[in-house]
Amino acid sequence: MNDLMSVRQDRLPRPAPLWPRLLLAACAAVLTAPALAQFSLGDAPNVSPRIPGVPSLSTELKLQGQQTTADFIVAVVNQEPITHTDVDKRVGRIMEAASRNPNARLPPADSLRAQVLDALIDEKVQLQYAKNAGLNVSDAEVDDAIANIASQNQISLQELRSRMKSDGLDYDRYRNSLREQMVLERVRAREVNARIQISDTELDTFNAQAAASGRDTDLNLAHILIAVPEGTSEQKVRELAAKAESLRERAAAGANFAQLVKANSDDAGTKDSGGNFGMRPASRLPELFTDAVKDLQVGQVAKVVRSGAGFHVLKLIERENASKATYTQQRARHILLRTTPQLSIKAARDRMAEIRKEIVGGQASFAQMARQYSEDGSATKGGDLGWAAPGQFVPEFEQALLALQPGQVSEPVVTRFGVHLIQLIERREVQLTDQQKREAARSVLREQRFESTYDDWARELRSAAFVEMRDAP
Repeated sequence: MNDLMSVRQDRLPRPAPLWPRLLLAACAAVLTAPALAQFSLGDAPNVSPRIPGVPSLSTELKLQGQQTTADFIVAVVNQEPITHTDVDKRVGRIMEAASRNPNARLPPADSLRAQVLDALIDEKVQLQYAKNAGLNVSDAEVDDAIANIASQNQISLQELRSRMKSDGLDYDRYRNSLREQMVLERVRAREVNARIQISDTELDTFNAQAAASGRDTDLNLAHILIAVPEGTSEQKVRELAAKAESLRERAAAGANFAQLVKANSDDAGTKDSGGNFGMRPASRLPELFTDAVKDLQVGQVAKVVRSGAGFHVLKLIERENASKATYTQQRARHILLRTTPQLSIKAARDRMAEIRKEIVGGQASFAQMARQYSEDGSATKGGDLGWAAPGQFVPEFEQALLALQPGQVSEPVVTRFGVHLIQLIERREVQLTDQQKREAARSVLREQRFESTYDDWARELRSAAFVEMRDAP
């Protein structure tokens, strides 16, 4: 078994689909065989102790600002305290993140502190539950997560530790925080998913309703967002509405939509992609958007719509009948050099560049070099990874693979596992089977029920815990 395949884990919340031409977002899980086990942690954070998909989790790791005599306990959860400083640190991180997002809107300070304290209590209760259930994350798993962070930043572990120290972060506290977040993600996924049961009848009903309503269609939309912050005056709202209408008229007249997005859109998440959301099932898009484009032809621009975020200028980029949906399989081969204390990332990249030079120069074939140098289980097959569906490789590897044309060889690519050379052999379009469509529908239904089921589970744990709120001295 080669080392390069992965199984996507459930996250909180589950990420939007990142690859097009698929019936439903969960098809990635459907298309990834459970036996193909590696690259299972998902995108690791940059030098940050967060697990993606759990944005509410963070622990202040600064060396400075440690507890002082001015600190006091604000809540006790089953005899474990939460301090005023704990709340301050979490609030500080939230405000810091919000300051980098011009569209972020925070509640009033008192309300924010109350929400943060509530979240800290829930986390404390859930960590205690996980501990009592014997659920833990091993040192090796934490080490792998940190190694992944270093690899994604293309630095060694020692360089990572040095950078953390220069940023005022304590390494041991970083490890503990990361472990805590991994435990929370794991216990939430395990306990909540076990409560969600989807029957065959529900699947049949869902698919029938989707076909009848057009929600089994995949749409690729692009938009320009003209944000309307809370508290905006009526006069200003009218001005913003007029701006959106002007942009819609220009787009409908044939102006370059991507340029209009870049110059005007307030959506930082799609600004660099020309406002493009990517191909998604209509059921995973706001009904406001799908209603606006349902009668459009591909390439047309919808009337301006208003959401809680502001005004949207929507363009239909692509529409596809999901009953005929296909996905792209890729067949690739690779060479892997694993980094060690004796072989740094830089040294491995340099060595891989030499190997690539020989391959591109015709002095040796890719398969020959893979058999000779690769430290992956696929070496005996000349590095051949077989046919792979989207989502089976870690993001850095898949991004490099998608950029290749058949026969091309990538530059050295760094992942958590080491340094790779990748060659794309061929691509093909494959239609989803009926079973894959059903499993995809099951995952969408599961995702729709996840939040409410999680809330129920969290409330049950909270009600069974002893929580004492304390006033400031």
